[in-house]
Amino acid sequence: MQAACPHPAVHAGAVRVIGARYRFLAGALGLACALLAPGARAARPFEDSMAQRTLPCTVCHGPQGRAAADGYYPRIAGKPEGYLFNQLRNFRDGRRHYGLMAAMVDPLSDAYLQEIARHFAGLELPYPPPQPPQVPPAVLQRGATLVRDGDPARGVPACMSCHGAALTGAWPNVPGLLGLPRDYLNSQLGAWKTGERRAQAPDCMADLLRRLPDDDLAAVTAWLAAQPLPADPRAVRQVPTRAAGPMTVACGSAPELGGRAP
Repeated sequence: MQAACPHPAVHAGAVRVIGARYRFLAGALGLACALLAPGARAARPFEDSMAQRTLPCTVCHGPQGRAAADGYYPRIAGKPEGYLFNQLRNFRDGRRHYGLMAAMVDPLSDAYLQEIARHFAGLELPYPPPQPPQVPPAVLQRGATLVRDGDPARGVPACMSCHGAALTGAWPNVPGLLGLPRDYLNSQLGAWKTGERRAQAPDCMADLLRRLPDDDLAAVTAWLAAQPLPADPRAVRQVPTRAAGPMTVACGSAPELGGRAP
């Protein structure tokens, strides 16, 4: 019988039951899953590399960080290094909440988290095809409008104004928005909106998402999840340019944006 990792909800429930003092057990469970994964018991030569050290990450995030098939664990391969580093620190420091991740990164220094981020950021791997849209065309059109133009009446700028015209992100700290399942986009953007997920202050994403009605947020995620990746899916190496205006905000997790709207 093959061993399998329990679903994330099982991890989360276990962490709540056993209490914060024993969060390390969740990390041990994740490591056990890695060791019991198919093929892991076969003898392998030891290599002292970051690829070897981060194998437990790939149990949930998929081989080489390509993403899990269930849509819950996101792709981390090829994301900008600064973004990955910020998210690892957010889990460690309590701005993001998932017991398994927190337990695994809790003892790690900033320098080691930076090494992990650099490793996954350097992986250039193909993306899967997008999900077929499951919403009416009018909803997709609304999502496209918000992504490209924002909602000036509510002070919500276009997603493209920070995440790039191709929506593949910008180095070093702005992630791409394509190639992610809709369920994951809904859960993370919703968590920002409710305060469950946070970033370094000033938290621009939380501020802007609270201005966006739920129906509009659902339209945005439906459109994003249905888009194919461009021929070059890598994050751009320059900060997206935009005109200054009334929708500019400060963004603590991406200071290079210079107070412009995300």
